[in-house]
Formats: sequence, C-alpha cells, structure tokens
Amino acid sequence: MGMEEYKLEAHPVSKKEAIIQGDCYRITMLTSALVRLEYNSEGVFEDRATQSVLNRDFPVPEFKVVEDEEELVIYTDSLEIHYNRKPFAANGLSIKVVGGGSGWGRNWNYGDEPSDLLGTARTLDGCDGAMKLSDDAYLKGDTPMNEKYSGKVKMEHGIISRKGFAVVDDSHSMALTEDGWVSPRQGDGEDLYFFGYGHRYLESLKDFYYLCGKQPLLPRYAFGNWWSRYHRYTEEEYKELVERFEDEKLPFSVAVVDMDWHIVDDVDPKYGSGWTGYTWNKNFFPDPKGFMSWLHEHNMKITLNVHPADGIRAYEELYPRVAEKMGIDPESEIAVQFDPADPHFMEVYLKDLHHPLEEEGVDFWWLDWQQGTVTKVPGLDPLWMLNHYHYLDSSWKGNRPLTFSRYAGVGSHRYPVGFSGDSVISWESLQFQPYFTNTASNVGYGWWSHDIGGHMMGIRDDELMARWVEYGVFSPINRLHSTDNPFNGKEPWKFDKITQGVMEDYLRLRHGMVPYLYTMNHRANYDDLPLIQPMYYLEPDREEAYQVPNEYYFGSELLVSPITEKQDPEVRAAKVTTWLPEGMWVDFFTGMVYQGGRMIDLWRGVEDMPVLMKAGAIVPMKDMADYDSSTDNPKAMEVRVFPAEDGTFTLWEDQGDTPVDKEENWVATQLTFTGGEEDTFTIGKALGNVSVIPESRSWKVVFMGVEKACCKVTADGEEVAVKVSYNKAIAALTVEVPETAVGKEIVITFADGISLAENDLAGRCYAMLDKAQIPYNLKSAIQAVVEKMGKDGIGTLATMNLSPALMGAVLELLTA
Repeated sequence: MGMEEYKLEAHPVSKKEAIIQGDCYRITMLTSALVRLEYNSEGVFEDRATQSVLNRDFPVPEFKVVEDEEELVIYTDSLEIHYNRKPFAANGLSIKVVGGGSGWGRNWNYGDEPSDLLGTARTLDGCDGAMKLSDDAYLKGDTPMNEKYSGKVKMEHGIISRKGFAVVDDSHSMALTEDGWVSPRQGDGEDLYFFGYGHRYLESLKDFYYLCGKQPLLPRYAFGNWWSRYHRYTEEEYKELVERFEDEKLPFSVAVVDMDWHIVDDVDPKYGSGWTGYTWNKNFFPDPKGFMSWLHEHNMKITLNVHPADGIRAYEELYPRVAEKMGIDPESEIAVQFDPADPHFMEVYLKDLHHPLEEEGVDFWWLDWQQGTVTKVPGLDPLWMLNHYHYLDSSWKGNRPLTFSRYAGVGSHRYPVGFSGDSVISWESLQFQPYFTNTASNVGYGWWSHDIGGHMMGIRDDELMARWVEYGVFSPINRLHSTDNPFNGKEPWKFDKITQGVMEDYLRLRHGMVPYLYTMNHRANYDDLPLIQPMYYLEPDREEAYQVPNEYYFGSELLVSPITEKQDPEVRAAKVTTWLPEGMWVDFFTGMVYQGGRMIDLWRGVEDMPVLMKAGAIVPMKDMADYDSSTDNPKAMEVRVFPAEDGTFTLWEDQGDTPVDKEENWVATQLTFTGGEEDTFTIGKALGNVSVIPESRSWKVVFMGVEKACCKVTADGEEVAVKVSYNKAIAALTVEVPETAVGKEIVITFADGISLAENDLAGRCYAMLDKAQIPYNLKSAIQAVVEKMGKDGIGTLATMNLSPALMGAVLELLTA
C-alpha cells in the first residue's frame, strides 16, 4: 500500500537559465512580471512542488542582470528589481513595476502591508454579511439581536491589485513528495512570489493558474440545482420530496444529504457523540443502496455529509475492517483516531471507509470541516489534507473527481466545489455574497457554493428568499440549504405565491443554462478564465469598475448586477447601481436596450433581476418548454442572441463526467451572427466527438431587443419550414427550427436585415406605474408626460415632486 496514486502532475523545477543565485538567496525569473524570491540562511532551497505551487518550469523570459558591490539589479520589460543580497528587509529589497501602462513606476518594498483587491476566506460560518458572530452566539444559535459580533470576515489576499503588484507567501506550505505524500520543507527561510503585472489582471491570473495548477473541469451535473437541508429525512420522505419536485417540474441534479444519514442519537455515550459517523441509520434509510439507485434513476447525484474529527469508533459497521488495517484488535473497541498526518491512516480512511459507501452509490463527499486547523505535523492543515486526498481519490470509480468542502488557502481552486459555510439569514448576508464570490476569482477560486437563502437565525422574509434564489441561479453553484428548523425549509411552495413563482422560474432557468455554464466550465479549464469576473478585470483603468463590488461578468456573454436590498414599497421595485461598459446592452429578461459607458440605477420588481447581454452576445441554453430534469446534452436547444453587432460563440460539450480530459472527448458547435447586406445567424455543423450529443436537435433562436422581421432558414442549403413569432412586450423575435441532424449547417437569413427595436417608453412606463402604490391621478399624469414628451419630459417630471424612488424608476426608462 502507498500514496503514489495520489500524486498531482507537477513540474516544479525552474530552468537554470532563469535563476540568479547567491550563497543564501535565489531569485527565479518565472516571467517578465512574476518572480520567485527565496532567502535561506543555510542556502537550502526547495525545488519540490508545494501545497500551493506545482509548476515553475516557465519559459525563460528576457531579463538583464547588473551587479556591483552594493546591490543586484534585474531588469525586465515589466520590472526593475533592486536587492542588496542580504536577508530580506525593507531597505534591501524593492521592486518597481514599470510595464503596467502609462503612469506606472510604482514601488514595492519588502515588508510593505499588502494592498490588493483581496481574495477569499476559509469560511462564512456564523457570518451576518461581512460581520462574524462571536463563537458563543454561533454555537448557541442566538438571534442577531442577542449576540455580539466579533469582527469582520477576514479575507485572505489575492494577486490582483490596483497598485499593480501583489505577493504570495509560500514560505509555510508543505512540500509534495514523489510518493504522493507531504513533507516539511527544506530549510526554514522565505519563499515569496511577486506578481508585478500592473493592470494586466487576466494575464496575471493565467500565470497564477500555471504556477498553482489549473481549475479542473467540473462534472456536468454540478451546474444544475442542488437540494440540501439539515433535516432528519427518511428514505420515504426524501423520495416523496423528489417526486413532488418532479410533479411541480422543478429540476434538481444533486441531492445533498446532511449528517442524519448516519447514526447520530443512538450512539452509546462511551463512544462519544454521533457528530462523526459512517454507518447508515437503517431506521431512516433501510435500503441505502436502493435509495441511492433510485436517486440516480431520477437524474440526481448524491453527496453525503461527513465530519471526520472523531475517527472511527467501535459501533461503526466498517470498524472491524478499518481497525484491522490499522493494526488494532477489533475486540478491543479502541477507536481509530482521525490522523490525516499518517499516510497509512489516510489510505485506509479513503479505501476501506469511504470506498465501500461509494460502491453503494455515493457520488462525492461533503467534507463538513469540524476537525480544527492543526495536526501532529506543525503547519499541516487537516482541511487541506482532506480536500487534496478526497478530491484525488474521488475518481477511482471512473468518474470526474469532485469534492465539496471549505477553502484551505492558495491552491484550493484545484479541489472544487467550495462550501462557504453557515451564514445568517439576512439582507446583509445576501449583500456580501456577490462581492465575496467576485473577489475569490482574485486568487483563482472559481466555484463557490453558498447556502442560498441563508442557513440559520434570521426571520422569514419572502422577498429576501426570492432575491437570494435569483442571485443563486447566477452564481457558480446553486444550492438551496437551511438549518435544522421545521419552519426553515426552502421548498418553493412554503413561500407566498409571488416568491414561489420566482423560485420555480429561476430554478428551471438554471437547468436551462447548463449548456452555457458547461461551456464556461471548458473555458475556465482551457483558457484560465473564471466564470465570475469582477468588472475591473476588463476595465482596470475605469474608476467606475471598482465602485460596483457586487457586479460581475457571468461568463463571456452576460453581465449580472444582483439586487440585494428590499424593494421600495411605493414603486414595488428595488434598485441597484450598475456600471454599463461602452457599447449596447439588452436585458436578458425584459428586452430593454441600454446604451453603455455610464453608471445607471436599474429598478426591478421582485420577479426580475438585472442580467444584461452585451452587443453580439450569444447564449445557448436547453429549451425547457418540454420539461426534463436531466443535465445531459439536450436534444432541444434555445439560443438567445443580441444582434447589435457581429458575434460568435462556440458551444462545447462532452460526455460530462469523464475521469480524464482529452481534446478528442469534445464536440464543438459554432454559433455566429454576421451583419452585412444580409443579416445571418449560423448554427455550424457539430465537429468532434459527435457521439456524445443527440444525432439531431431542434433549435429555438430568440433575437432579443429587435423589431419584427422576415427570415429564411436553410439546412445545408435546403430551405426548412420554421415557426416565427414576435413578442412585442420584450421585443423578442423567435425562430423555431425543427429537429435537424447535427451534421448540417443551419442558416437563418434576414434578407432585409434585423433592426434593434426602439424601447417602448410608453408601454414600459405603463407597466411600471401599473404596479406602483401611488394615487391613480398621479399615475395618469406621469404617463401623459411620457407619452407626449418622451425623453424630453424629464424636466417636466422633475417639477412634479415625485419621490426619489419613483423618479428614479421613470428616469431609468427615459435615459436607457
């Protein structure tokens, strides 16, 4: 037995030509903007991979070294490094960033306080927004009114900084050994990575991913909806719930079963608590294997919650097997201690404790960290050990690896998916989560999963739940969850009719978006571009991009500005201040067209959230008209297009759960809108491994924000009869192409062109005023001004003493 099979592919040795070395220091020029800085008083340096860093074999960049008695100076096209060859100190080591664009020339001196745009945090356990509850309040479950805050969430640092530089300290991470284990580092000196990319944020991130490892591909099912609840389900009750979801046409792809799947209360006190457990509670689940097979038949994967801190006690069904492997006489009933610092224990823990449960049907594990931060080896984090080895082990059955756990430091992006912990149910928590998720990309961490709707405490607020689900659908992983409280379920039918409708529509939309999300999964792995990108990634020199911390790009085509505050009771809508970059934008839901290059307040009723498609955007989805809970590559497709300019999108698909990724696994379908004498939309022939997709597909192409137009459709040059419809309310033209072989090229041609629609100011204003809780006469007066004067009526409206909210909602329409 050994851990060799748990080795990560790594290339940790830098090329000799990139190294400048003295007796006690070593400087490695990884790129012209990325430098490794090491100092060790004994001249001992680490050439193995570490918990954070895997690859240092970058191509040697161009650099120049000038050295005299006083200092060593290194020049690249991005940096100017000054070092006195002594122990690192503020007056002896400095780096100037010179390659970040106009106005650059900023200096970093060793020891400077970090000044970056932050990364992420280990957990949001007990957090009410950005504030963390005291330990006593969190453990007792006190309401926020009765507890004391202990401070803000401590965000770790990232590699993105407005100053143009950031530092990752890898001095204390363990080394990865050739036998698949971890080892203390050689020497006890400093090991720093200086990122000096200026405002070339995406370039910095790409090199970070090479240094620390790529974001791995997630299995396709992970992008559907996850159902989770801390509740004592029985097998019968869980099946009834899934069947209710199916009856209500609410798709879920992952069943998260919390800790009561195993024996909890019936544990003899002599063994300790039942918090840790590995034996199914047969009173609740009499046929575990049958139950999990049933879930699989209903298009759901299953993950079980595990708290490993208390080890394996004698009452567990698997105790005799595990004890013998650990050299313990099972008759002694001596507990097998949880010891992640022991490689023999970790191998037995995985293969003899978890594999049997996986053989029964468990697809992956929810590692609900409760085992502290220390092990027998100083500096070795048990959470990192669990994430690392569970993730690498999880593909042993021939599926794509996946685990579900908290963040354990730089490099944790290699072990998706992230579980952010137990947050308080509050508007403050919802307001914090988009920002928290956005900044996680600054340290490469792309796949956070939050407790959508909040976990604990708080009060019932149906509007809050609706907004949280809206955000969840446009977050990396959408997982509804709640604590063990009979009133705190997240089933849509538990809420008022409006909220129920919002939840149902958005949950269906999430499954519809799987083709788009899975393509972004491919993009994240192949192109090193995370799904979530803060606005400053693409406009680093625009001040406005830093003023909207909750706004983000959701993949390559969409911009999302979630609403995280209560609606105005008069207007029956809530606002969010949004930065629209230059160009044209159209609302994904309403068809409203906006001119970019400005800040704007967007107002939305509880049914909608601001999701905008850029000019030329193409968003492929599954057509949910014929309900199907599967996340497999769909037979019926829907594509939304904003034809404000030329655009192209490559839809990437594969089998969805292959253990080893190869280019030959994939099939690509190119979708293209081209303007000119004729406007055309082309669905290209599927190229590649077409065996993984249906032989034929139907296509519903929805052109957003356009006037009604006539078109002709051909498949490989032969005309095809199609259904064309127009929805004036959202300015959407839909062309429905019947089932066609995927090997044919489909072309939709608008001989007379397709024109963007003028926003229907009067109609949209009427719809807004119709819901507003204001006097009828005032509604009529406002409507009359808009109908008569249009955008020129702003001055007149300003004299009508409208409330700020009402005036703001009207102004959004008139200034779009």
